[in-house]
Amino acid sequence: MDWNNLIKLLSNEPEFRKKQVHRLLFHELINDWDKATNLSLDLRKKLKQEFPLEIKSKLFKSKDKKTIKALIELEDGLQIETVLMIHGKRTTVCVSTQVGCSLGCLFCATGTMGLKRNLNYYEICEQVLFFKRIRNISNIVFMGMGEPFLNYDNTIKAIKLLNDSNGFNIGSRKISVSTSGIIPGIEKFIKEDLQVNLSISLHAPNNELRSKIMPINNKYPLDKLIKIVDEYIIKTNRKVMLEYLMIKGVNDSIEYAEELYQLIKNKPLYMVNLIRYNPTGKYSSSTSKTIKEFKEYLEKRGIFITQRYEFGKDIKGACGQLIVEN
Repeated sequence: MDWNNLIKLLSNEPEFRKKQVHRLLFHELINDWDKATNLSLDLRKKLKQEFPLEIKSKLFKSKDKKTIKALIELEDGLQIETVLMIHGKRTTVCVSTQVGCSLGCLFCATGTMGLKRNLNYYEICEQVLFFKRIRNISNIVFMGMGEPFLNYDNTIKAIKLLNDSNGFNIGSRKISVSTSGIIPGIEKFIKEDLQVNLSISLHAPNNELRSKIMPINNKYPLDKLIKIVDEYIIKTNRKVMLEYLMIKGVNDSIEYAEELYQLIKNKPLYMVNLIRYNPTGKYSSSTSKTIKEFKEYLEKRGIFITQRYEFGKDIKGACGQLIVEN
């Protein structure tokens, strides 16, 4: 669905009609314009021809029924993956912002695709629309394929539509954006009048290791990254989540836990989210015992720390596993 076509098609319609169509699309979740009986026959015909509602997709469901992964085909034939996660009353969509990714993090399957192109804002929102037709959505995380801050304008435009009461009407504090540390993007994000959450894909507490597993650290080193995140916290007074994959024999020793503590000690608005690594290549996950010891070490030193629930590993829908194999 090219939503620019919808804007052009409605350009000569009165405001009430535009709101009517938006409500049908975003709130009533219509999937067939013939059912929009409150619209004229002529408008329905135009909409059906120029803005069809079909989203081409293939679904994969986890055995525990808590995760649904969708392979969505875009209008140019390229494909992306997006994931719905169900945890109690919370239903979260993990959206992609790019087709592939250019960053080449060694632990991430998406990076092996390379970057095909950025997604338009409506292609980002279409992932939410797809799952919203299946069930109600409470949260959005920009943690799928690609780096959101390397597609900054479309990411922000998507966030605004997701939050808009005339759009998806999802609360801003229910939306989280994760970046690998694109400093110019964070600098711009500081200036946005948004109340969405910011997460940093950290995964290592020093430059040497981080540059080894995340090449982007060579361009935006850890000390400069933490400095700009400190600035974000000072200006927004909002908490920041540091995401930390637990990779066996790579970053999971108590020595690394101590380095992580030294990096953020006396900074109460930093939180650490430990994530069990989902194998995508040469690495393997830390043991439950190692993760527990790492977590307890930081907790005893006053660091606020959580551990992410595992979703969709059996359908390759978990963190770092998204990839389109052609």
